[in-house]
Amino acid sequence: MSGVRLPDGFLEELKDRVKLSDVIGRKTKLKKQGKSWVGLSPFTNEKTPSFYVHDAEGYYKCFSSGQGGDIIKFIQETERLGFMEAVEKLADMAGMAMPQAAPEDREAYDRRTRLLDVSEAACTFFEDQLRSSEGAAARSYLAGRGLGPESWGRYRLGYAPDDWRKTIDRLKAHGFALDEIVEAGLAVQKDGGGDPYDRFRGRVIFPIEDSRGAVIAFGGRALEPDAKPKYLNSSDSPLFHKSKVLYRYKAAREALGGSDAPGLIVCEGYMDVIALCEAGIGYAVAPLGTALTEDQLGLLWRAAPEPVLCFDGDAAGLRAAYRSIDRALPFLSPQKQLFFTMLPEGLDPDDLIRQRGKSEMTKRLKDAAPLVDILWARERDLEPLDTPERQAGLEARLNSAANAIEHSGVKAAYTQALRNRARDYFWALRREGRGTPARGPGPTGGPLKSDCNAAGLGNILQVLDNPGLLDLGREELALANFADQDVNAIRDAILDLSDYESEVDQTSVHRHLVTTGNTRAAQLLTSFTRKPHIDPDGHKAREWLTALERFAADDDSGAAEAAVDEGEAEWADTWRRLHQRTAERRAYRARLNEAAEKSDQS
Repeated sequence: MSGVRLPDGFLEELKDRVKLSDVIGRKTKLKKQGKSWVGLSPFTNEKTPSFYVHDAEGYYKCFSSGQGGDIIKFIQETERLGFMEAVEKLADMAGMAMPQAAPEDREAYDRRTRLLDVSEAACTFFEDQLRSSEGAAARSYLAGRGLGPESWGRYRLGYAPDDWRKTIDRLKAHGFALDEIVEAGLAVQKDGGGDPYDRFRGRVIFPIEDSRGAVIAFGGRALEPDAKPKYLNSSDSPLFHKSKVLYRYKAAREALGGSDAPGLIVCEGYMDVIALCEAGIGYAVAPLGTALTEDQLGLLWRAAPEPVLCFDGDAAGLRAAYRSIDRALPFLSPQKQLFFTMLPEGLDPDDLIRQRGKSEMTKRLKDAAPLVDILWARERDLEPLDTPERQAGLEARLNSAANAIEHSGVKAAYTQALRNRARDYFWALRREGRGTPARGPGPTGGPLKSDCNAAGLGNILQVLDNPGLLDLGREELALANFADQDVNAIRDAILDLSDYESEVDQTSVHRHLVTTGNTRAAQLLTSFTRKPHIDPDGHKAREWLTALERFAADDDSGAAEAAVDEGEAEWADTWRRLHQRTAERRAYRARLNEAAEKSDQS
């Protein structure tokens, strides 16, 4: 019974009467291990047991999901119940009578029940209206988004008629009082008095549910293109506080439990969530018109430790990602992480799936960038870093961000990682004649590029087998601009290590790329199959290396020195030709794009 005030000692007695391992053993098979029990997690699809139950201490711990708590928390998590509902269920198991509610508690409980009833009645009314003659425009809009009757039912979509009192009149006919309809957020009472009017009019309706699946509020999408606002949510009520709720949270948690995903996906709006669900990615949620709050982050981490925030790739999406960073930093821990994927500019999840397919969306989610990547990109790009003062400013901002993290271990790891990135970036800036260095994946966190300049990468990687060749044609290599920025990043890493007299081999280059945030380039380096050889054209290579060896052994013959000179010219010419071919390809692509644009305009 909700609203009951529990007397002192009631919960302690309840926990004493019900054995934790007995309750949990009904959900997952447990095996005795010393004084504890161990089994497969009921929260994730793990293969190796990492779920521990401690009867003596009265708590459980799931290391695969990071969740843990007492017997009441377990019932809440596994059966999607509120606190008092879980207590009632355990009291029934233990044969204990629940204490009676005080009159004021019973009144509050009854009031909440009535508000839930009026919300459910409104949801059913909106569903019926979508299928009526008045819902034709709403059905047309949904059909344009690829949603038919089966999808309407799956998400309980509806339509609020374009009338000032039709919803009120229908709910009153079902026995609900006007003040209940207003309190539930379905009608608006004017400040100056007068009759209340329907809050939602002429809109497609999206029901908003609580963590148990009860309808507590609504979101409405305008059908008129110039309507303000485009999206309208219920106002806060005794049932609904928009900062504490995520759209489709209960359904997403259930879908997450049947997947191998590391966390929920957070989109920007209702239709983004539905588009992912229709594509078979059912563990998506959305905040309700606001930036993510602490309570909403808590919901995400309660479901799983590694949620992915999916934002549109425009300026507004980037600002939303940056706000989420600041909100999340204090709470980061080994069990509370955050990842980001930024979609191509102008595309939301629905557009991306329609235009490029589910596989593209899945890959972007899989390749989501960790929070540290987005934080680094934000601070690095805030201002030019061309003076010692500005570089000091970057270091101060990075230190401030790391210091916001409360978990000491994560704080230390962030401090070191950000310090390393800044150091390597400043090294690259100081490199003579290089200009601004190639940057890592930044906020996109996208997949490896399909147009990789494999020939250019193969030529660059020759120096890993023959480091002595690096200085031959070094200037041309540094200035070459390859079609794929990941190839440029690998080239930059080799030059960075060489500049500071570090060992240059595949392992050191890979480590440098990871440290500086160029994760895609590091993936490309490890995935590229190379055959050690010298000089891409081949016809001068062996003579050249032999001459180098003789020159290094202090061979005084003029032939050796001449061969080295000839080899240096050959190597430099290789990079000049690569640079020229790159420029030609880019010019050709530009002409193709120009022709395509003219064709579209004609």
